[in-house]
Amino acid sequence: MGYRVVVAGATGNVGREMLNILAERQFPVDEIAALASRKSLGTEVSFGDKTIKTQDLDTFDFTGWDMALFAIGSDATKVYAPKAAAAGCVVIDNSSLYRYDPEIPLIVPECNPQAVHGYKNKMIIANPNCSTAQMVVALKPLHDRAKIKRVVVSTYQSVSGAGKEGMDELWEQTKAVYNPTSDVPPKKFQKEIAFNVIPHIDVFMEDGSTKEEWKMVAETKKIVDPSIKVTATCVRVPVFVGHSEAVNIEFEEFLDEDEARDILREAPGIMVIDKREPGGYVTPKECVGDFATFISRIRQDSTVENGLNLWCVSDNLRKGAALNAVQIAELLGREVLKKG
Repeated sequence: MGYRVVVAGATGNVGREMLNILAERQFPVDEIAALASRKSLGTEVSFGDKTIKTQDLDTFDFTGWDMALFAIGSDATKVYAPKAAAAGCVVIDNSSLYRYDPEIPLIVPECNPQAVHGYKNKMIIANPNCSTAQMVVALKPLHDRAKIKRVVVSTYQSVSGAGKEGMDELWEQTKAVYNPTSDVPPKKFQKEIAFNVIPHIDVFMEDGSTKEEWKMVAETKKIVDPSIKVTATCVRVPVFVGHSEAVNIEFEEFLDEDEARDILREAPGIMVIDKREPGGYVTPKECVGDFATFISRIRQDSTVENGLNLWCVSDNLRKGAALNAVQIAELLGREVLKKG
C-alpha cells in the first residue's frame, strides 16, 4: 500500500524536479496530483513514464491525501498550507515561510531525522534554504566528531536559485554580449549577471547582511546546533544550476584532514572527490542531476588552532530543494505513516 501524494507548484522548476525525483526514487505512490495556479490549469507534466494534467490549487480538496510537497512560494503557502494541514494532509514546504517557527521542524534527513516527529504540532515540515541544505550535510558528521565552534562560508549560487526568470535572464544577457545590437537590462537581478558576480541575494538587513546570509546562520543553528557561530557571504554567479560553497570550519578539538576525509566518505548523502591535482575536484556543472553533495579541497587551516577548509558543491534544484523534500517524504513514510 502506497501514499496519495500532492505536488503543488508542479509547473515550476522545483515542482517538476519533485515529480522527477519521486519517480526516480520509486517513492511508493498510489495516486499523485499535480497542482498549479489557475493560469497553468491543464498544463501537462511528467511523472516517470506518465503524463498528468495539473489541477487547480485554489479549488483542490486535500482531504484523504497523505502528504503534499509545496513549491509555490511563501505568499501562496501561507494561504494553502493551513488548508492542507487542516484536512489531515502533511505539508512539506519548500518556501521560507515556516522555517523559523519553533513548532515546525526544519529537516535535512541526513542531519536531524528525529525531528520528523514534530510534524504533529502543525502538520507541516519545513525544507531549508538551498545553500544551507548542502552545507549542513557536510557539517553534521564533522560536528559529531569534533564539535564545531564557528563556520565562515562564502557561497557561489547559480541563477536557478532565482527561478526560471533568473535562468532566462542569464541566457538572454549572455547572448546579448555577442550581439552588439541587443541590450538586456537586469530585471530579476540587481546588476547584469552575465560574465559577472553579484554579492547580493535577497534583501538587505539592518546589520548589512542579506537575508540569504541570515538564513544560513539561523537554519544551521536550528538543524545542527544552536551553539555554532556562522557568518556567510552569499554571491550570485553566472552558472545555470549548481551551488558551490567555500567553507571554513573551526572546531573545539583538533580534527586531522585525513580523518575528516574518511568521516565524510562514510557520511550519508556525501561523495568525496578530493585529489590534489588539476581537475581533482568537483565543479557545479559536474554535479547537475546528481543526488549527492560533493566535497573537495579538504585541508587544514593553519591560521586557527583547530581549523579545516573544504569545497562543497550540489545541484540546488535537487538537494537544495526537491530532493530534500522527497527525502523528508520518505522519512515521514518510513518513520511515522508507515504505509509504503
